[in-house]
Amino acid sequence: MPRILVADDDDLLGELVRFKLEAAGHDVTILGDGAAALDAACSGDFDLVVLDAMMPVMSGSDVLRSLADERPDLPVLMLTSRKAQADVLAALKAGARDYLTKPFIPDELVARVGTILKSGRGD
Repeated sequence: MPRILVADDDDLLGELVRFKLEAAGHDVTILGDGAAALDAACSGDFDLVVLDAMMPVMSGSDVLRSLADERPDLPVLMLTSRKAQADVLAALKAGARDYLTKPFIPDELVARVGTILKSGRGD
């Protein structure tokens, strides 16, 4: 069962994401600040991180850059309200595998997660 770390400080959104991803057969952990997310991602056995750009303690953008150095094999899907093309391009250049803006369609998130996980296995 794929393990997914969801890093978002919006509790309600995190629970929605957990519900949808668990219904799709994933094991989900939710953390609400960037520093805790980075620690967990670096020390945990996660297959994917769903990461908000704007979080307390450490921004998601900083987490993304740190993960690119410390865990370049760990795919990151940015899930954020930042819609500007410059933000999207910066995240993709920093190592994000995909970028989805809020508000989003939950089933689209599940599909994107599935695609990333499948491509990571070389299928």
